[in-house]
Amino acid sequence: QVQLVESGGGLVQPGGSLRLSCAASGITFSSYAMSWYRQAPGKEREWVAEITSAGSATNYRDSVKGRFTISRDNAKNTVYLQMNSLKPEDTAAYYCYAIRRGTGGYWGQGTQVTVSS
Repeated sequence: QVQLVESGGGLVQPGGSLRLSCAASGITFSSYAMSWYRQAPGKEREWVAEITSAGSATNYRDSVKGRFTISRDNAKNTVYLQMNSLKPEDTAAYYCYAIRRGTGGYWGQGTQVTVSS
């Protein structure tokens, strides 16, 4: 049974930081590329960042470049999203997503991030 469990969300003031974690089980984690997506109320889910299976390459949506960092620890089956200089427009539910060529993708249940003063 595949499980992706996000944690680390919460309420933070503008300019603050949070680190999200996504712990995977039931998959060969090191074979999967990992992504973070987010969905704000009333909006479609949008891609935020991605990292290759070995962690050798990353990519970010323009609005988070220079503020967010995706990383992974394959020994711990965990992917992270370090979020700095948070803005109110970053408020959303954040989801991790595991994908491997030739197989389906898997979603976590999400963790809420609220940026507000």
